[in-house]
Amino acid sequence: MIEKINKAFESRVRLGVMSVLMVNDWMDFNSFKELLEVTDGNLSSHISALEKLEYIEIRKEFVGKRPKTSYRVTLPGRKAFQEHLSALENLMNGLT
Repeated sequence: MIEKINKAFESRVRLGVMSVLMVNDWMDFNSFKELLEVTDGNLSSHISALEKLEYIEIRKEFVGKRPKTSYRVTLPGRKAFQEHLSALENLMNGLT
């Protein structure tokens, strides 16, 4: 049962990032930072890990003269996260 839990989501920050992206089309870096109450470096490292796994995609643009980086969940990321949540639910319910 426990082998179905995805190690990519063991961190509370990654769990938070994925949870937010599951219910929002796009979320920008500063909104994540405020919502999750993490530092720039901490958030960046976790987002990079999720991007490397192709669970999220990144959009960089300029709003006026300021750069803005936003993120959204990919289809493989959505599937992996849903499977992770199902595995946790099954584990809590004692199912196989």
